[in-house]
Amino acid sequence: MSTTPPDLELTEPVIPGPYTGVRFGRGDRVFSGVALASGVTILVTLAAVFVFLFVKGLPGFTADASIFAPSSSSFWTYVGRLLFGTILAAVIALVIAVPFSFALALFISHYAPRRIATTVAYVIDLLAAVPSVVFGLWGARSLAVAFQPTQRWLDHNAGWLPFFKGPASATGRTILVAGIVLAIMCIPIITAISREVFSQTPRLHEEAALALGATRWEMVRYSVFPHARSGMVAAVMLGLGRALGETMAVAMVLSASPTITLNLISSSNPATIASNIASNYKAEDNRIQTVLLATGLVLFLFTFMVNFAARYIAGRSERGQK
Repeated sequence: MSTTPPDLELTEPVIPGPYTGVRFGRGDRVFSGVALASGVTILVTLAAVFVFLFVKGLPGFTADASIFAPSSSSFWTYVGRLLFGTILAAVIALVIAVPFSFALALFISHYAPRRIATTVAYVIDLLAAVPSVVFGLWGARSLAVAFQPTQRWLDHNAGWLPFFKGPASATGRTILVAGIVLAIMCIPIITAISREVFSQTPRLHEEAALALGATRWEMVRYSVFPHARSGMVAAVMLGLGRALGETMAVAMVLSASPTITLNLISSSNPATIASNIASNYKAEDNRIQTVLLATGLVLFLFTFMVNFAARYIAGRSERGQK
């Protein structure tokens, strides 16, 4: 006679799983198959993109030097300048977005009353739904004009720094403005992930810190941040991926060319790989199309390496907490 209570009896047959001593139900096997198929699909898609860029863009690495004249003498000089602009715009965006996003996430998860926190979180999430073109139009037509006095002030008062040496751009459409636009686009991603990992801090850890006499900030510093470190790294890397790959917003804000400069407020602005592709993809010369595909391959590999390094750092952080 069965001793299993009626409310605990299995409603479907249990099928032995692939692991010794582990038994899975039919629903578990279906879910496992769907998850496996999803993972394989993502990997196959990434592999297909890589193969396409490699096959179509490989001739671009040895393209004739006349294609890059007069700004560059070879492909590597050309893509190096574009990669510099890509990294510079992304760094500007992260310097602005990361502290602001962490502060917003912390305000939502630990400081704001529930009603206000829900409203703020909803508004921040809505920013992620705004198309890139809208951000680009706003940056080029509104922010650039409004930011002109600030850029002139930076030129006059901080011109001794290479970043603000000037002369300030007459249009206001500079790499600094593009970085601010990218920062606003990164904030919803970083904030959403950060507030989730902050909220998952064990309540007992927070209460123990407060019971020992810690202030609210000390509790956050010694309980919340260590627990959420790997998630914070993942949030920043996802924001970096958005900044590195953004196309239309940067292309609409900047009138750029492949150049290397640290001056953030002048009219001479470095271009990013993505914005350069968006600006020149209609070229009729097939050689230019090939070069653009080659630069896309460089951006693909660079983004992959950045995310791989971020995953390694996050993994070390998780192992250090055990």
